[in-house]
Amino acid sequence: MNLNLTMLGQMIAFAIFVWFSWKFVWPPLMKAIEDRQKSVADGLAAAEKGKQELAIADRKSNEALAEARSRAGEILAQAERRAAQIVEEAKSAAKVEGDRIIAGAKAETQQETSRAKEQLRDQVAALAVAGAEKILRREVDAKAHADLLDQLKREF
Repeated sequence: MNLNLTMLGQMIAFAIFVWFSWKFVWPPLMKAIEDRQKSVADGLAAAEKGKQELAIADRKSNEALAEARSRAGEILAQAERRAAQIVEEAKSAAKVEGDRIIAGAKAETQQETSRAKEQLRDQVAALAVAGAEKILRREVDAKAHADLLDQLKREF
């Protein structure tokens, strides 16, 4: 056995193995590695895009929340203004109603006063007529006249 011939055979076998590996084994391995690199890169890009979308969504939700709080404050202020307006309207209506009731009471008081004065006039006239009738039936003297007036006072 010749060492040179064995080595030459091994070198030829190794060269065929390298050529075979380079031609048939290496391309599918490189394609698998490239596909894996591409899928990892796509996953990282999708994750980065997701982060950006999450940041945008978070910002939009914060803006919407701030807008909702602002709107709620406006609605609350508007409700408070309306409540104050309703209270003022109620006060105004109550004052008008109170003035109307007072005016009615004053008118009724004046009517009652007029009726009482009229009744007093009627009674005074009746008393005057009764007193004059009694005075005319008796003879006129100062003592009898004074007694008659005292009697009339006691009767009424």
